[in-house]
Amino acid sequence: MSHPRSRLDEVIHSPVRFSVVAALAAADRVEFRFVRDTVEVSDSALSKQVSVLEEAGYVKVHKTAVGRRTRTSLSLTREGRDAFARHVEALRDIAAGRLADGAEQV
Repeated sequence: MSHPRSRLDEVIHSPVRFSVVAALAAADRVEFRFVRDTVEVSDSALSKQVSVLEEAGYVKVHKTAVGRRTRTSLSLTREGRDAFARHVEALRDIAAGRLADGAEQV
């Protein structure tokens, strides 16, 4: 037996990164500004966390020109969606008192 915390994803586990991934999981592509406002962080804080997620292969950054400005949007990769699903499942198992093999803790 092992505790489900061993299945937590260290990249996603940070509260801000978890919030970013959760916001992205609800859509195919989300504007940077929307994620920033939803997660309630500064542009620089979000950029730093997105860089970590992008390096892990969990997030794709999309840049498009709109007039003279560049719009940035974000999306989860398949790997990011799978990692988020596993992480949430591990959190649910911890909250329910289940062990990694599905047995209940006594």
